[in-house]
Amino acid sequence: MNVKTIAVVVGLFAAGPLFAQQGNPAGMMPGNVEAKPGTPAPGQYNPQDRLFIQLAGMGNLGEADAGRLADTKASHPSVKAFARRMVADHSSTNAKLADIAKQRNLSLPGEPQPDQKAVKTHLETLNGLAFDQAYLRAQLIDHQKTVQLLEWEISNGQDAPLQRLAVDTLPTVVEHLRMVQALLAETTGAPPQGLAASQDGAPPPR
Repeated sequence: MNVKTIAVVVGLFAAGPLFAQQGNPAGMMPGNVEAKPGTPAPGQYNPQDRLFIQLAGMGNLGEADAGRLADTKASHPSVKAFARRMVADHSSTNAKLADIAKQRNLSLPGEPQPDQKAVKTHLETLNGLAFDQAYLRAQLIDHQKTVQLLEWEISNGQDAPLQRLAVDTLPTVVEHLRMVQALLAETTGAPPQGLAASQDGAPPPR
């Protein structure tokens, strides 16, 4: 994650309460009920919100599935601990997402994203350090995608509770990124990059 993305993340943290209270009037659909002019009433959502529920739901399932696999197959104790954290955090987020979806008569998907299923199938063939590194690299990609998905919902969604969930989840996902970057450095011997490096005051690589 580069400096520009970090700046966006920080800016979104600051803007969080505004999004949580206001929704996104620019994304309102024709016929949406308004609490007041330009402000969607509670429970009003748009196509972006629907897509976010589907993508986030699949992503959380994939993270939890991969975490359970890594908890049994990883060779490095720190990777196992990280995997257990992924199961706990993403299961908790998915439960909150399910509550919001239920209130809107929407259903969460029942399985992970296709690319996550393919990665898990590949991981099942690996053992030892090869498994640890492949799992962590997949986690790096997944969490970068998750940051983008959360940013997208905050900017383009309309449902205030969904946007609030995205705002509240974003710091945790950034923390996950820092953790996986540090673990990759530990297991590969390469210096940490991006957010993990920036924690120590080192400039990110160009």
